[in-house]
Amino acid sequence: MTLHIDDIRAAAARLQGHIERTPCRYSKTLSEITGAQVWVKFENLQFTAAYKERGALNKLMLMSEADKAKGVIAASAGNHAQGLAYHATRLGVPSTIVMPRGTPFVKVEHTRAHGANVVIEGETYDDAYAHAMKLKDERGLTFVHPFNDLEVMAGQGTIALEMLEDVPDLEILPVPIGGGGLISGVGVAAKAMNPDIRIIGCEPAMYPSFTNKMRGMAGHSGGQTIAEGIAVKQVGDITYSVARPLVEDVLLLEEPFIERAVALYCNVEKTVAEGAGAASLAALLAYPERFRGRKCGLILCGGNIDTRLLASVLTRELVRAQRIISLRIVGDDRPGLLATVSRVIGEMGGNIIEVAHNRLALDVPAKGAEFDVMIETRDAQHTQEIMDALRESGYPPRVV
Repeated sequence: MTLHIDDIRAAAARLQGHIERTPCRYSKTLSEITGAQVWVKFENLQFTAAYKERGALNKLMLMSEADKAKGVIAASAGNHAQGLAYHATRLGVPSTIVMPRGTPFVKVEHTRAHGANVVIEGETYDDAYAHAMKLKDERGLTFVHPFNDLEVMAGQGTIALEMLEDVPDLEILPVPIGGGGLISGVGVAAKAMNPDIRIIGCEPAMYPSFTNKMRGMAGHSGGQTIAEGIAVKQVGDITYSVARPLVEDVLLLEEPFIERAVALYCNVEKTVAEGAGAASLAALLAYPERFRGRKCGLILCGGNIDTRLLASVLTRELVRAQRIISLRIVGDDRPGLLATVSRVIGEMGGNIIEVAHNRLALDVPAKGAEFDVMIETRDAQHTQEIMDALRESGYPPRVV
C-alpha cells in the first residue's frame, strides 16, 4: 500500500470549492527572528480551524452512496472529529464520533454543533477507539481513521500542492508529526513536485513515536504537552511506511519552544495557533542552525486552542521575556514604605500588578516587613532599570 502524487492531485480536484484554499504568506518578522526565510500556510483559516478537514472530506467523497447512507464513525477528541462531523453533515452523511471521558467540554459541544452523534466512552483514546470499532461492526458504518488511511493522507497532501504552487522555490518543510498523516501526504506531494525539497519531521519531546520507530527503539511516550494534537503514542504503520523514505530527520521539541511559537503567531502574525499548529515554527526556534537562510514553508495546521491555555501561554511568555516579574523587597515596617517603593516604580514607568505583604516570615526582622511586588515593564532592560532604581533608593529587590 502506497500513496502516489496522482492520488493527491485527484484529491485536490475533488476538494476544490469545498474547503478554503488557505493563503501561504511570507513573514518578514518571523524571518528576522528565526534567521530563515519563512512562509506560513494558514490552515487555521479552514472552517473548523484545522487542516484535518481535507483528509476527512476526501474520504467522504470517495465513499459509495450505499456506504454514505449507512454513515461514518470515528474515534477522536480533536480536530479530526470536528472536520469529519462538519463535512459529513454538509454532505448528508450520518456521523458518529466516539470521544473518551475527559474530552474538554468545548470540543464535545463543537463536534455536536457540527451535526455528529457524540458518544462518550472509555477513559483513554484506545478505549474510545475499541468502542468505535465495535459500533462500526454492529451498525455497518465506515470507520474514518484520523491518519492511517491512504485516502485521508491524500487529502492532507493537497496542502503541499497549494504551497508549492504559491512558492515553487521552497527549500525545506518542517512538518508536525502525530500519527503521520500530514507528513506522509505532504512529503509525497512535495517530493513529486521538487525532488530536492527537504522534509523534516517535528515531534513533541514527550511523544517521540516516529523517532522511536525510526531508531528501532521502544522509548517512553507520555506526559502533559500543549501540543496535544500531535501527542500520539504510536505512529501509523501505513503512514510510517509512506513517510519514512521521504523524511530526512525528525526534531524533538521541548515545551518552552512550542509555547514561544504559539505566542509569536499571536503577537507577530495576529493569528491563533494551537500547540500542534505551532510545532513547525517551534522547530525553527529550537534548531535555528538547521534552517538559517533557507526558504522554509511552515504549516500552521490548527488554531483550536483552549482560551484559558492561550492566555496562560501568552502570560508565561511575558514572564519569560521579563516583561512581568515579581520582586521581593524587605524594609522597615513603617508607614510610607510601600508608597515610597510604588513611587520609584511609577516614576520609572513600571506598572504594579499585584502586592503581597508578609510580616510573619522568620527570616524578616520583627520590626521589618517583606512584600512581593509584581510589575509589568516594557522589556528586560526596563526591568533592570527599575531594579537599579529601587536599589539606589535603599530597597534592593531580588527576583522571586
